[in-house]
Amino acid sequence: MQVSIETTTGLERRMTVGIPADQIDAAVDARLKQASKTVKINGFRKGKVPMRVVKQRFGDGIRQEVLGDAINRSFYQALQQEKVRPAGQPSIEPTKTDEGSDIEFVATFEVYPEVELADLSDIEVTKPVADVEATDVDNMIEILRKQQAKWVAVERAAESGDRVNINYTGSKDGEEFDGGKAEGSSLVLGSGQMIPGFEDGIVGMSAGEEKTIDVTFPEEYHSEELKGAAVQFAIKVNAVEVQELPELNEEFFAAYGVEEGGEEKFREEVTANMQRELKNAVTNKVKQQVMDALVAKHEFDVPAALIASETQTLRQQMMQQFGGQQIDPSMLPDELFKDQAVRRVRLGLVLGQVIQDKELKSDEALVDAKLEEIASTYQDPQEVIDYYKSNEQMLQGIQSVVLEDQAVEAVIASSTVVEEKMSYDEAIKPAAQQAEGDDA
Repeated sequence: MQVSIETTTGLERRMTVGIPADQIDAAVDARLKQASKTVKINGFRKGKVPMRVVKQRFGDGIRQEVLGDAINRSFYQALQQEKVRPAGQPSIEPTKTDEGSDIEFVATFEVYPEVELADLSDIEVTKPVADVEATDVDNMIEILRKQQAKWVAVERAAESGDRVNINYTGSKDGEEFDGGKAEGSSLVLGSGQMIPGFEDGIVGMSAGEEKTIDVTFPEEYHSEELKGAAVQFAIKVNAVEVQELPELNEEFFAAYGVEEGGEEKFREEVTANMQRELKNAVTNKVKQQVMDALVAKHEFDVPAALIASETQTLRQQMMQQFGGQQIDPSMLPDELFKDQAVRRVRLGLVLGQVIQDKELKSDEALVDAKLEEIASTYQDPQEVIDYYKSNEQMLQGIQSVVLEDQAVEAVIASSTVVEEKMSYDEAIKPAAQQAEGDDA
């Protein structure tokens, strides 16, 4: 088998492979002989059909099958011979297929880039250091109470924090504008759900009261017609409701899975969950910094085939976020995901090189620890662990996550880690929100 490879552009390779004619002819003859033992043709007994008749009837089809098998097999043999690792599926084009002559085909494909790790010693990451204080637990319990709260109608003027049910109609220069009208709409005053001034204008109104308020749309409002526009809203309050928080009793604790132990046990469970959330938040913030640093330090071409595959994955994830809505995938163009897809592919290749250079293997003890961590949030942890271990695909997913975490830890071991003391709320705040807060 003759093989030659040339670089076309970037990571694309063009490989020409020649297969000796006698290999094809021998394989065709073998299949024809095998077929002659089983085919049924009128006028001949089974197994007694002359070879020339079998060849005349089935020769072309069998030859095409042999060619297809030989080309596929030769392609992968050529890859091994030349020590080439393709990224994505090849485009294969037979160029010489005449009977009695050597066969030749051309395969065009991309290869994985050569990744050389940069110096990782100058990477610096900030590790949040925080504790779950008693006041943090108190705040969390108040949040949980609000999640179970009921809204009760009251006969008084609306205050900030109340929920009102309203009808409203918006107008600009005396004319109603699109999207500015609603009936029976519920709104929590002080939530910032409406444009500035709207909710403040309702404070002090009682059920049955009507009022017209003047407000101005923000300059950055999405509607060109309403950007910075001065408008009026005619508002009628149908009802004023106050939030009634549930008591800390057995019924409330049971709603969060605590059947016994009362408030003490409930606080223990809340604290444990908050500590787990804090640990994960710190881990994710440090990991994100490592990922960002790795991407910034490594610039190289990535295969278009891998970008296309990652783009499709991102598109499917976004489609799932839309739930049951009928969304045409074509409404989500490739450009929408390109930057993120390139980043993920490049980061995956760099982490793969870290794993290879550090000779990392998925640690079984760490896999078990990860499974226990996942299972701890379920009512029957052992059932969850057994389910993962009985499902090879899901177990491999956990092993991949653990191996990635090991690669991140290997990078951290070579980096400078600076600890920063902060509150629980600051520590669990997503990195993006933290950055916005710092900028502000």
